[in-house]
Amino acid sequence: MKVSDIMTKDVIRVSPQESVEVAARALAHYNIGALPVCGDDGKLCGMVTDRDLVIRCVAANLSTAHTTVGQVMTGQVLSVKPDTDASVAAHLMGRKQIRRLPVTENGKLCGMVTLGDMALREESVMDAADALSDITKTVR
Repeated sequence: MKVSDIMTKDVIRVSPQESVEVAARALAHYNIGALPVCGDDGKLCGMVTDRDLVIRCVAANLSTAHTTVGQVMTGQVLSVKPDTDASVAAHLMGRKQIRRLPVTENGKLCGMVTLGDMALREESVMDAADALSDITKTVR
């Protein structure tokens, strides 16, 4: 099974120029914890999480209306291609301790795969369980 078989294709995204306030509203509205950050050309340039907004903006006493997503996002983002085997993606997620993985083609965002997506498919449920086990090993 390939990542393209289980990924979410219509991914909510934000630009690096958007305010943290806009990103926070999108996260709340769609009930999600992370947004891929894409430039005008559709290329993935980062990820921003609810935690990023709190730690890098709110806790730093910055204005949510005047701080951009580009200022608080994580710029180095791991991604996979749509034809990546789902078990390889799950192993990567476990090893790097991430729960969401952008899917890119020619640098452009084309989807997102999560441990939840994998857990919903019988063929990948064990891969998802192994990845989650790896992610939570350091949690006490």
